[in-house]
Amino acid sequence: MGAVGRFFLQSKKKGGLNTVKSFKVLPGLFVALLLFVTAQTALAQSTIFNIPSTDTVDKGKGYFEFDFLPQMPGSDSTRIYTYNPRLVAGVAKNVEAGVNFPTYHTTGLPASSPATLGYIQPNIKWKYFSNDDAGVALAGGILWNTPLNHRSGQDSFGLIYTEVSKKVKSGMHGPRFHAGPYGVVGANVDDPTKPISFSGPRAGAILGYEQPVQGRVSFVADWFSGKNNFGYFTPGVSIAVPGNGLFNAGYSFGNNSFENSNAAKNRYLFVYYGVTF
Repeated sequence: MGAVGRFFLQSKKKGGLNTVKSFKVLPGLFVALLLFVTAQTALAQSTIFNIPSTDTVDKGKGYFEFDFLPQMPGSDSTRIYTYNPRLVAGVAKNVEAGVNFPTYHTTGLPASSPATLGYIQPNIKWKYFSNDDAGVALAGGILWNTPLNHRSGQDSFGLIYTEVSKKVKSGMHGPRFHAGPYGVVGANVDDPTKPISFSGPRAGAILGYEQPVQGRVSFVADWFSGKNNFGYFTPGVSIAVPGNGLFNAGYSFGNNSFENSNAAKNRYLFVYYGVTF
């Protein structure tokens, strides 16, 4: 999601899927931390911050992005850092395919607990309807999340979604709105004898907002509903920079951020730079 209005050039992309993992062999503290390493890097498709937008990379073009998300504030003894390089290519008219490589590193863990978790997230998006005169577009896609290490305690899962966007044409700074449903497939959450990689509701809504402010600067925000791997609200600023580049900075609030007397602290600074080539 590579979405992330976020992916733009107008194709901003971002990824974000963090995953909830339940390792039977890990200490309880680490398992609890994993419950909040979830969805900060989203999809390898054009995105705002985390949600996919209806934009796609033009056929024959490419897009590279690097996301950095430090947990702010951290817990009393640990802090999570997310690093996510992403690559997207326009493979056909209105079709893009990409791959994300999110890595989550937790400082302050016991030596017996794995401090670094890596994943691969191939994805594809198709804009199946577009009416520029009306400012309306429809798109859908899938992102598949697979662990690269500590695989005995984790399972793969996929995110599927579709959405509509509407660009307000009146005036010079008309906003664009995004809305649609999402669902999670292939995630084992019912059998305690098998690896688990997803926790919480497996369906929900995605919402996005892009508001041009002045020149190259826009205010953007997006939201995945649900207290699960994807459930974050992220407002921020998007700045188009010379050389077909894009810089976004925002702050992600997990939908469970302030539960249990703020014990979760499921909040991250979110910055990324992307370039279309």
